[in-house]
Amino acid sequence: MKKIICKKEYDTETATMIKQYVSGYFGDPAGYEETLYQTPGGLYFVYVSGGEASPYPEEDIQRLAKTKVNEWLDTH
Repeated sequence: MKKIICKKEYDTETATMIKQYVSGYFGDPAGYEETLYQTPGGLYFVYVSGGEASPYPEEDIQRLAKTKVNEWLDTH
């Protein structure tokens, strides 16, 4: 998935995956996944997707500040 946010490109195809968190099981309407990526330029983002009853019923990309990366890693 690719998304432009504030004139910066975030692309799961060209970024490096750092860690993936999965909640639930395949087909679980409340299940979801969050995957942390780093772009070649050093920016961080989280790719999210899930079932219709999850916090992420549609796939999306969310920016993540460098100062929040360790916090995200500690909670996942």
